[in-house]
Formats: sequence, C-alpha cells, structure tokens
Amino acid sequence: MPGTRKLGKPTEARMAMLRQQVTDLLDTGRMETTITRAKEIGPLTEKMISLGKKKDLAAYRRALSFLTREDVAKKLFDETAPKYAERNGGYTRITRIGPRRGDAAEMAVIELV
Repeated sequence: MPGTRKLGKPTEARMAMLRQQVTDLLDTGRMETTITRAKEIGPLTEKMISLGKKKDLAAYRRALSFLTREDVAKKLFDETAPKYAERNGGYTRITRIGPRRGDAAEMAVIELV
C-alpha cells in the first residue's frame, strides 16, 4: 500500500489515479502535479523501475498488473530500466514550482533523473 496520504479520494479512486500518474510519468519522463501527489508517485515509480531492472517474466507481469498501458511496460523494461542499471535507487526528483493560480495548491515537477 502506498503512503498514508488519502488525497481526498476513496481507496479505489486513489489507486486508479496513482496508477495512471505513474504510467504517465514513466511514459513522458516528467510531470507537473501537486506536491502531495508527487510524494506519493515517487516511491511507486521507483518500485516499477526496480522491477524493470530484474528483467524476468514475473517482474514484467507484476509491472503489467500495476501500469495501465502495455506499451509503457515494454518501454520500462527495454529503455528506462537499462538506463538506471548501475544506479541503486533515487530515480526520481521532485522540484517545487510554487502555488497554482486557481486554488493556490503547492505545485511540483516530478521527473526521472
């Protein structure tokens, strides 16, 4: 289970949102979101990259069960994970960018290092 932040959503909606955001982050490499969501997305993304570094069928199936698109899982195992082969964690970076104009929510950019 991800961290303790509920993000104002019931469990099913929260998990669906986090799965989609992790998938989008792995696809594009960079995402702008609120700071609390970024802090939840970071560890989940790092877990997916660690699965990608294992390079076996069981890890691929676990990644497919979490990610929402198969092409992103294939990209994770073929391109993203080999890039971090010699790195032992710390695959994401969170940078604060200030408040959002509409509701003054604290925004951040989360990106793959």
